[in-house]
Amino acid sequence: MASFPHKLSHKLIQAKEKFLFRSLKTNYPSVDFSSNDYLGFSTQGCLHQEIQSLEPSIKMGSTGSRLISGNSVLFNEIEKDIANFHEAETALIFNSGYDANLGLLSSVPQKGDLILSDELIHASLIDGIRLSHATHYKFSHNDIASLLDLVKRHKGTFQEIYVVVESVYSMDGDCAPLIELANICKQYNLHLIVDEAHGIGVFGAQGKGLCQDLNIHNDCFARIYTYGKAMGCHGAAILGSEELKQYLINFSRSFIYTTAMPEHSLLAIKAAYHLLAKTNEIEKLRNNIHYFNSKTNSDNSFIKSTSSLHCKVIAGNKQVQDLEERLSQSNFFVKSIKSPTVKEGQERIRICLHSFNTQQEINLLLELLIQFTSVCW
Repeated sequence: MASFPHKLSHKLIQAKEKFLFRSLKTNYPSVDFSSNDYLGFSTQGCLHQEIQSLEPSIKMGSTGSRLISGNSVLFNEIEKDIANFHEAETALIFNSGYDANLGLLSSVPQKGDLILSDELIHASLIDGIRLSHATHYKFSHNDIASLLDLVKRHKGTFQEIYVVVESVYSMDGDCAPLIELANICKQYNLHLIVDEAHGIGVFGAQGKGLCQDLNIHNDCFARIYTYGKAMGCHGAAILGSEELKQYLINFSRSFIYTTAMPEHSLLAIKAAYHLLAKTNEIEKLRNNIHYFNSKTNSDNSFIKSTSSLHCKVIAGNKQVQDLEERLSQSNFFVKSIKSPTVKEGQERIRICLHSFNTQQEINLLLELLIQFTSVCW
């Protein structure tokens, strides 16, 4: 076998020394406080049953990209349904949330444009911005004054300005001040882009997301909905104007140069939307969020959140890794988040709440956190 580059071997050694080494696992603990399957659509079997009721026999492949041979009437129907559900002009399906964010931000902002992004946006948004020819500045997390300062300083310098945020932040679980952001974007003629990855299925009537819940959806240039979380399946959609859809079909490389999503994945998206419209799992999830907050509100080590995501800050990569391992040994599936994914000193245990978690499981998890942190530190 050919030799492996020394610099790469050294990076692997450094990752181990800093407690950042990753490996693939299959033996997950059974009490799930880590997966993104917030409503249990994937693991509890209801999504599979809904798919079977829609179409028991489906093609496994799509044969090519959508611009060559992979498009279908099913794509067109589902995109129309998605747009109607989210009160948008159009929707365009991508193979994943990563592909959607990469394709949108790498192709839409042009040279001479400016992207202003919250400092805590997801890696997929960051990677899309890096591939863009636009200028990019960050503003402080959820800080309207910080954003306004950048807008006022640069408004006359750039042709178009795009403001990029998440409705719910994946590493903190807190929500963006969307109403204030929408007002600023209207006042200064900016283009608001909102990633609703962790908002869909959690906020709003029928889990439509935070933008519709706050009635600012019509103020967005683009919204991104991903289906690998509360929806329990795969893929994503970008919602916006008909002109935006036409532009992405023609210029978004992650849409153009990839094999189209197969029918079974499309039907899973359709089934997940059917479930959202009738499920009582959203109410169960919200009850668990309320219960969890009632038990942790007095603990300042928890980041305040009304979403499914809750984080207990415990500084140090080794400390949070040790805590994750202790919880795993107690059959609780909870993940540690380390620097540099989050700022040094802000390392944390990240807890994902689900509709199927019981109050007894929540109580025991919180008891174990107290027990293990007091023993170790």
